[in-house]
Amino acid sequence: MGLVWALLLFSLLILIHELGHFLAAKAFGVQVNEFSLFMGPAIFSKQIGETQYSLRLIPFGGYCAMEGEDEESDNPRAFTRAAWWKRLIILAAGVTMNALLGLLMAVAFVLPQEYQSIPQIERFETWSTVNGENGLRPGDKILEVDGYRVNISEDFTFLTMVNPSQTHDLLIERNGERIKLDDFLMEKHTVTYEDGTQDAKYGFTFASDKMSFGEKLEYGWYLTVYNVRSVPLSFKMLFNGSAGMKDLSGPVGIVKVVSDVTQDSEGLLLFLMLMSLGSLISINLAIMNILPIPALDGGRIVGLLITTAIEKITGKKVDPKYEGYIHAAGLILLLGFLVIVTFSDIKKLF
Repeated sequence: MGLVWALLLFSLLILIHELGHFLAAKAFGVQVNEFSLFMGPAIFSKQIGETQYSLRLIPFGGYCAMEGEDEESDNPRAFTRAAWWKRLIILAAGVTMNALLGLLMAVAFVLPQEYQSIPQIERFETWSTVNGENGLRPGDKILEVDGYRVNISEDFTFLTMVNPSQTHDLLIERNGERIKLDDFLMEKHTVTYEDGTQDAKYGFTFASDKMSFGEKLEYGWYLTVYNVRSVPLSFKMLFNGSAGMKDLSGPVGIVKVVSDVTQDSEGLLLFLMLMSLGSLISINLAIMNILPIPALDGGRIVGLLITTAIEKITGKKVDPKYEGYIHAAGLILLLGFLVIVTFSDIKKLF
């Protein structure tokens, strides 16, 4: 059942992204030839007006095929004949929808909950080495880690993972006073639980606080900020060695994670899991798609801005086929990378 929920969640995120392009194109009078969920041979297809709506076999991706998107067209409603700012909005509409969905899912995750964990230290374990006269104390509120602002306790957990060393620059608030702890040693200790599992801990517990409706909305916003910030910081982890290529996941890995997490969940817990993971994945899709890489929305936006500038300067229209070649090459490279990551995901399964 977990796999079913994973595929449904993944399908929703893709559908919302393509729906953004579709609605924007329709709003600006651009002809949409086909709106498809997934790729490959069509399982179901129906023509309604000028648009063919399809459900395809391979559960990955989808597209909103607009007239004249990658080639010249005489159709007055072709994508390339729309004003440049309309094309810009159409291209950006997909990532905008994913970002909004990510925010809504984060808020939906928070709303049923009564309490939140806040980055203020409540107590220490007897074996902790990060407390003391020159260290952290009960009641300390952590404001920054290594120059990054800490809004919620999740920020602290992730930011301490980004830096592979055990020393961090902390900014804390103690009794209304801000104190800097530079190159502070944050040493973890291995804790063994009754079931035999082990985890590395700093040895302190964050406090919890009851939330009003307004604080729930604020917490949902901070969760979204956390998800947005996790993407560039994850790239930083790749470059500094605290994470490797083996830690990357493609669609197969994402579906596996969602499936595992939701496998034995039901009721409210299942809802919370789906909203939390959905928000994270939707924000990741938005940010990855807006990167200036050929074939992705960000690459198309950059191409649009460049060709528009050239046309303004020279007074000559740039043949869209040249930009199409660049995006086709980018698509081939992306598919190649996806194949590598997918094989890695499959290898992890076994």
